[in-house]
Amino acid sequence: MRRFFKRKEKQTTETKSRKMKVRTVGTRKKTVTLLWILLIGSLAFGIYKNFTAIDQHTVHEREIIETKIMDMNAIESFTKNFVKDYYTWQNEKDSIEQRVEKISHYLTEELQALNTDTVRDDIPTSSNVGNIDIWSVSPENDNTYAVVYSVDQKIMEDKNSEMVRSTYRILLHQDNVGNLVIIQSPTLWSLPNKSDYEPQQPESNGTVDSDTVQEVTEFLETFFTFYPTATEQELDYYVKNNALPPIGKDYLFSGLVKPVFQTIENQIKVWVTVKYIDEATKATQYSQYILTLEKDTNWMIVE
Repeated sequence: MRRFFKRKEKQTTETKSRKMKVRTVGTRKKTVTLLWILLIGSLAFGIYKNFTAIDQHTVHEREIIETKIMDMNAIESFTKNFVKDYYTWQNEKDSIEQRVEKISHYLTEELQALNTDTVRDDIPTSSNVGNIDIWSVSPENDNTYAVVYSVDQKIMEDKNSEMVRSTYRILLHQDNVGNLVIIQSPTLWSLPNKSDYEPQQPESNGTVDSDTVQEVTEFLETFFTFYPTATEQELDYYVKNNALPPIGKDYLFSGLVKPVFQTIENQIKVWVTVKYIDEATKATQYSQYILTLEKDTNWMIVE
């Protein structure tokens, strides 16, 4: 009887032990699943916020660019008006006093005082302003811009006169409502010089055979002969996608200059200079084109 009782007790103990293990495993699965859900949800939310931030940032940049374009127009107009008043005077007291009054509408009080005697009462010359060129408008820092300009002056003294061209740089400040004031007196500057840049010239690479070169050359000679006077309807026989606009002027075709041919994705790309004689001025005119042609029934300029 004792042995039977002990075996039964042992079986009961083992059964309870197995139930405990099953319950523990179930709890871990639920926890892991919950963690995965939280992780995926956090990742999705992060991606959403990232795209939203990019969109908002892009819109903000576009708004700033549009504002700057408007400001450049105002700065250029303000500068040209200032230049005209600053460099115009007659060797008469009334004219010089009027000039001082006019430039006060552009300069800070400090600069007004500095520029009072730039044109003296006893100055022997008079000045008229001709052409004004704005070469650059560039931001220096917040709401401050540097402007480089040139001015042509006709300087008269007694019965003599001469043309003078000078270049200067000024600084302007623009407040939050768009008003402008010059904060640096016209300072001697230099004109932009010619750049040494030379674009890489295309070369024929042997991808167009000689027969095709001859066909395309004849097509281009025919087209450019009548192109200057062609109507929009006539261009439809030679041009697709409005690749070239109608000109409507009288030019005499004189030839193609060094055309370059390349095959690109079943199309022919041509770099060509077209020589014309202007019937009105009798001068030679060189027009340069980069054209893309393709052939269906006939050759067509598609780009």
